[in-house]
Amino acid sequence: MQPKIIEKYFFFSLLSITLIFAFFIFRPFWIVLILGASFSIVLYPVFKWFEKKHFPNWLASLLSVLFFIIVLCIPLFAIGSIVFNQSQNLYHSVIGNGNVTPFVNSIGIKINQFLPNGVSFDINEKLSAFVSFITDNIATIFSTTISTLFSFILLLLSIFYFLKDGESWKETLLRLSPLSSSADEKILTKLSHTINGVLKGYLLIAFIQGTLMGVGLTIFRVPNPAIWAVIAGIAAIIPPLGTAVVSVPAVFFLFFSGHTGLAIGFLIWAILIVGTGDNVLNPYIVGHRIDVPPFLILFSVLGGISLLGPLGILIGPLTVSLLYTLTEIYQKEFK
Repeated sequence: MQPKIIEKYFFFSLLSITLIFAFFIFRPFWIVLILGASFSIVLYPVFKWFEKKHFPNWLASLLSVLFFIIVLCIPLFAIGSIVFNQSQNLYHSVIGNGNVTPFVNSIGIKINQFLPNGVSFDINEKLSAFVSFITDNIATIFSTTISTLFSFILLLLSIFYFLKDGESWKETLLRLSPLSSSADEKILTKLSHTINGVLKGYLLIAFIQGTLMGVGLTIFRVPNPAIWAVIAGIAAIIPPLGTAVVSVPAVFFLFFSGHTGLAIGFLIWAILIVGTGDNVLNPYIVGHRIDVPPFLILFSVLGGISLLGPLGILIGPLTVSLLYTLTEIYQKEFK
């Protein structure tokens, strides 16, 4: 009996030490792994469709990854190329021609007219500080770009293997889980719905709002609309910011440029078209899939971003959704 107890303690001690080492080994890549697992869940119907066409397991997984690249990655790269070209044009117009100085000074004068006596706003000082920040961090931006490219390659590999071997890994986890089969299935189903809701919902909303903002910027003749449309799409993911990050400065730009009619027209577009689209799509797409009150979704996204950065957009709702599921399981099976 005594040797059996020693064997048990030795095994669990060795298991604990191994798990700790494995945690630190995979720690630099846990964001890539979480995103890979999440995108593989979104792509799972595509993977199953290829399997139904009698493709081998590995080929169905490879074709699903290619589908992911064609549908999502190539359009993003194309948009990035347009944004890069417009950024170069913006840089040359500001730095090369130097014709932006009168406009910047006029904005500073208009702003100071609305400020109380004794309070002044030096717009040139703010712009100089911003340019200094960009130039001081060029090396960091370059290294981040290389790191992002490497992470993207790892992400594609993760999606491939999660699709290819995900079923067997899932069965292993279910066998190891001490919960009942119904509880395990409920947790996995809820997390799957949440991941689909967050990725499909937020990505779709961001794309639609960014597109609508880009159309409005083009119609009302705001320079470099692609740059601001991308910024609006990214800001649409963050509830407190939204597309107002772009629409409000654009309205001021048109107004201070002397295009009052265009400013009013773009303001109406931003409120009625872009803003209404967000109010209609967000609760329906995200809230309906996750089945969690929109109020909690809002705070879970904000808290997730505050704690984990951009990845918190996914982890926040996942955590709240898992908490909801565990509460239901506790009420039915443990209370």
